[in-house]
Amino acid sequence: MGTGQKGNARRGGRRKRCRVWPYYESLRRGVSRKRLIRVIRAGPAHHEVAQAASLCSERFDGTTISRPPRNHLPMHDPKLDAVIKMLRSRPVPTNADLAFFRANFDQLMAEVRHNQAIAHKAATAGGVPGEWIGPSTAPPLRTLLYLHGGAYVIGSVAGYRELVLRMATACSARAFAVDYRLAPEFPFPAAVDDAVAAYRGLLAAGRDPRHMAIVGDSAGGGLALATLVALRDAGDPLPAAGVMLSPWIDLECRGESMVTKAAVDPMVLRDPLLEMASLYLGGADPRTPLASPLYADLAGLPPLLIQVGTSEMLLDDSTRIVARAQEAKVDARLSIYDEMIHVWHFFPLLDATKRAMAEIGDFVRERTYSAPRSQ
Repeated sequence: MGTGQKGNARRGGRRKRCRVWPYYESLRRGVSRKRLIRVIRAGPAHHEVAQAASLCSERFDGTTISRPPRNHLPMHDPKLDAVIKMLRSRPVPTNADLAFFRANFDQLMAEVRHNQAIAHKAATAGGVPGEWIGPSTAPPLRTLLYLHGGAYVIGSVAGYRELVLRMATACSARAFAVDYRLAPEFPFPAAVDDAVAAYRGLLAAGRDPRHMAIVGDSAGGGLALATLVALRDAGDPLPAAGVMLSPWIDLECRGESMVTKAAVDPMVLRDPLLEMASLYLGGADPRTPLASPLYADLAGLPPLLIQVGTSEMLLDDSTRIVARAQEAKVDARLSIYDEMIHVWHFFPLLDATKRAMAEIGDFVRERTYSAPRSQ
């Protein structure tokens, strides 16, 4: 066989082994192999995976291309309709004050909670109150520092116990959920100071940063990123990873999706969000990097996973911060879940919630260690 024939045979063999269709090849040429592996692992709800599946009904499992069963393809989850209906049945009065938002949020957390009896242990870390939450079977060293959402003015660890437990279980970890101080009683930078102090307290108690990840949702996602920046600036050892769910990282709310997604987002309202930002800032510049991490120097941060839904007004917060992180040479992964709403992770029966939790678990476990540190 001639040289040309051998080359054709090799190429033919590769096509037969991977069964790559020509139009999938055109998609692959525009996306690196490493990037394909990362986005496919996010699950079929990821927008790039959905696009690939609609083109060729195949998936990439990291080594080969194989045709999935029909039910593997992205489909609308009817359970999401029920969630959105429930959320839209809770209208916000035009004259709503902070007391209303706090009570409304606590009531919502109670309504969406499936497990009413979650084991937890009150504790402090670095003088900051919080709770230890996690499965009893978790490795003793892998630790999550969890920062809850609530626009820096509402929310508490008590309302987040179920979400934190599911997160810790997915990561095979124990989580310390921080009850950081809220504005307006304690404006910026109180929340950042508490998160940094709690992290340092965990390290002082013997936790190894190589076994740790900082996780947060919504405002807690922005706070998680601000905490990483503050720790880096202070020269503290950084955790192995950071995870942000639907993060709020621009307190000016200038993203285009604040307008384009307003009609489909049942969770976030721009005007109340800006009012809460003002309460948190207490007169500080909204572009202060530790308040709005969109304006922070992100160089040197650990690997980041950011999850967001296509029906979120905060969608552009995620896309912009990942672009900034990648410009700073940070290993930042963006997972966009089709049709999902702000912090859909609250609702465990959604198919996308299960995929998102699995992705988070894989991400954290791959970047942390569960074995004792060698002497």
